[in-house]
Amino acid sequence: MACSDNSAHNAVKDYYGKVLSSTSDLKTSACSSRSAPHPLVCRIIKTIPSAVNDKFYGCGNPIPLGIEGKDVLDLGSGSGRDCYVAAALVGPQGSVTGVDMTDELLQTARENIDAFGTALGYTPNLKFVTGYIEELKAAGISDSSADICISNCVVNLSPNKPLV
Repeated sequence: MACSDNSAHNAVKDYYGKVLSSTSDLKTSACSSRSAPHPLVCRIIKTIPSAVNDKFYGCGNPIPLGIEGKDVLDLGSGSGRDCYVAAALVGPQGSVTGVDMTDELLQTARENIDAFGTALGYTPNLKFVTGYIEELKAAGISDSSADICISNCVVNLSPNKPLV
């Protein structure tokens, strides 16, 4: 990994993948929002499996409304909560890809897609790939493959922000 700092990545992976087991384990209150998400987003969040919501470590809501049919890329998707919300908003004609380096969170994200599809009434075009946000091509993300790119307080954790 020539363009990344392994020690920084390992520290982040250890904290989010092994130290934390739910949002109540966060060691800071910095990740909080002053207001609730849009009511539509709140309704969607209630349909997301609890295993995903319980491991949400983001700050607020980076997802715009009016994205039906769009292709969304989430950098540092974690347990996938923002991806699940985006999948509901893009509908069956859009797609959502989450990229994360933390195996434990990716496992949670992947394990709950079918249950969420049941809640939606269709199988969402939702996938999670293992990778570093500084090295999207290595994760299988091609240039110009997304209409919208979101990230929820993850770019600040990158040891090489110019590559993001």
